[in-house]
Amino acid sequence: MKNLDLIAQELAGYDPQSLPAASVNEFLSRLVDPVTEFEAVGIFQALGRVLARDVISPISVPAHDNSAMDGFAFDGTQLKANLPLTLKVVGTALAGKAWQGQVRPGECLKIMTGAVMPAGLDTVVPQEFVTRANESDTITVPAGLLKAGDNRRLLGEDLKQGQPALVQGARLTPAALGLLASLGLEQVTVWRRLRVAYFSTGDEILSLGEAPREGAVFDSNRYTVFGLLTRLGCEVIDMGVVRDEPALLEAAFTQAAQQADAIITSGGVSVGEADYTKAMMKKLGDVVFWRIAMRPGRPMAVGRLLRAKLVSSRRDTSLESYQNISESSSEAAILFGLPGNPVAVMVTFLAFVRPALLQMMGCTDPTPPLLRARSLEPLRKKPGRTEYQRGAVTRAPDGNLCVKATGNQGSGVLSSMVQANGLIVLHHHQGDVAPGDEVDVMMFDGVI
Repeated sequence: MKNLDLIAQELAGYDPQSLPAASVNEFLSRLVDPVTEFEAVGIFQALGRVLARDVISPISVPAHDNSAMDGFAFDGTQLKANLPLTLKVVGTALAGKAWQGQVRPGECLKIMTGAVMPAGLDTVVPQEFVTRANESDTITVPAGLLKAGDNRRLLGEDLKQGQPALVQGARLTPAALGLLASLGLEQVTVWRRLRVAYFSTGDEILSLGEAPREGAVFDSNRYTVFGLLTRLGCEVIDMGVVRDEPALLEAAFTQAAQQADAIITSGGVSVGEADYTKAMMKKLGDVVFWRIAMRPGRPMAVGRLLRAKLVSSRRDTSLESYQNISESSSEAAILFGLPGNPVAVMVTFLAFVRPALLQMMGCTDPTPPLLRARSLEPLRKKPGRTEYQRGAVTRAPDGNLCVKATGNQGSGVLSSMVQANGLIVLHHHQGDVAPGDEVDVMMFDGVI
């Protein structure tokens, strides 16, 4: 298996102590592989899952030519330029039931939205545009209002039988569920859920319910990561807080790697950390430690925990035993060692971990698009690093997006992340931003 340090050097030629953010994404795209197991699930369980097979339409949608609105259907060849058209109404066609009968020249049929268009009729005039005197059986279509074929939905204009309706690798949205249902499909084949284990590290971390003590802080990262993974549709394995003790850390990493496809930790990856996390990562896996040229979230560890190596080094510890652990089909679990500061955890997750996990889930479009917005204020920025500033994106009176930073940008200021609805992405070579300059923004909707 290729050494991760060599891959990083191949990609960019940068020192891992100042790696550009874009190189991290490229590295991860080469490191991770999609899951290979799939399952059939019902439509109600399919939201957010990733298609493992193309969905081929078993029918044409619509299944017949039909009316696009309530009105009167007739043969459009009868329309003459600059002349009104008077037609006799000979019946009514309702949705869900084909009308039986014949419509001759000079005649029309009252028709409801979605009703089948009888043979020979190709045009519908909306009922509000015709004149009809004293409930007579004739209508008049104004001159120049329509052309032949207007207001008719054609057979298969949405989907034709045998065509792909959805393609492998697509994440199923509410609209996609509706499309599947419109085809009469009760189940769909998706890749299995990605299993992700996560835990926080450090003797200073308090779990909820513990008594406060001097120098300690309550753990917020576990709950943030839980929310991010749940929104992503992962199978979440919460392993709590792990103290800075070698035996406990080794047991936690071993258990996580045996259970999960990916492992996320927070804390213990900075230079000079007074704990054993980095040493244990190196001992148990093939891991590279970076100082990424970014703010916030500079320190990060990425790599693989090799299961064969873990099994050979396993020993009894004070954590739970390893019975009833389901082995993954892969020989390694992917490890993401994130910084400890709450905002840095979220930024590194959004920028790097989320796209990598989506790729592991089999998603063919894992990177969210960046939007452009005008900055409402000056933003200070040093070239040579990527900055992710918390921002409030709004719409200006002219209809364009604009953005303003949400105050204190410290990596521990969690409240500013709550106030923001997106990240202002200031790229590696970018400098200061003046008011009115356009910047890229990564929106939170559906993610945080």
